[in-house]
Amino acid sequence: MPSSTSAGPRPRRTQADRSAATREALVAAGRTLFAEQGFAEVSTDAIVAAAGVTRGALYHQFADKTALFDAVLDAVEADIARRLADAVAAAGISDPVEAIRHVVRTWLDICVEPEIHRIALVDGPSVVGWTHWREVCQRHVFGLAQALLTHGIELGRIRPQPVRPLAHVLMGASDEAALYVAEAADPAQARAEMIGVLDLLIDGVAAAGPVAWPSDGRS
Repeated sequence: MPSSTSAGPRPRRTQADRSAATREALVAAGRTLFAEQGFAEVSTDAIVAAAGVTRGALYHQFADKTALFDAVLDAVEADIARRLADAVAAAGISDPVEAIRHVVRTWLDICVEPEIHRIALVDGPSVVGWTHWREVCQRHVFGLAQALLTHGIELGRIRPQPVRPLAHVLMGASDEAALYVAEAADPAQARAEMIGVLDLLIDGVAAAGPVAWPSDGRS
């Protein structure tokens, strides 16, 4: 007689479960290979071998290698946003200006990681096109930038101004800084140089005192 503590039969996985597991395996395999070798050098045969699935399974999940890369890029950008937000939370920073500085420093720390450098910064724009690459980046990271800037303006720590264009400027500067650091012969020196430059940019938007945004839009 079976023990009352013995486990019962495991529920059978549904087709949806199997499909999701296959997709996850392909994304994980693609993420590793694209980071190590670059999109152009990775074959679909290598991807399916690393994922432990068939070519048919690959093309059932994704139209082609580019579609798989798009899913990988989305996963990498989602992780970037999570890591940046987690870094601020872990540091216990409540001041929005200092939170922005911390995000910048964290970003310049992680941008040299192969999957972020290769997938998010180098291959991303060329493989999926600059417009779509920008959409993916904004989908995950832009909201964090806007939230920090909005909070800073509400607390009087950042000069009142339209948030969306400011977020675009800061994100564009941060991405260029990341490329500069990741591709430098001396990343540590390049990081220190870029932190100095970006700190000046942040200082420029930080409020030294009460500042009113001109109603007619003129400086």
